[in-house]
Amino acid sequence: MILPAIFKFRLYTAHNAPNSADAIANLNAFCQVYLPGRHEIEIVDVFKEPERALEEDVSLTPTLIKFAPAPDRRVVGSLACTQTLLDACGLKAWVA
Repeated sequence: MILPAIFKFRLYTAHNAPNSADAIANLNAFCQVYLPGRHEIEIVDVFKEPERALEEDVSLTPTLIKFAPAPDRRVVGSLACTQTLLDACGLKAWVA
């Protein structure tokens, strides 16, 4: 099987909140291991851009939205569970 060319993520955070900092670090580590060179991460601080959170119906932070490849998937929390991220990305079949 061939992996999609690029995975695109949008991570909604709450400025410097500990869970948001953990989510950023965990997502970066996940992508380095499982998607090296095959990912884009956009970080949106809900304190600086609250309208974007409202537009995407984000009411909790941190919230990760994987929007490419389709289908969209959401994960809420610190992103510490690798299996949850693998499932959200549809990578279960590629990882033993």
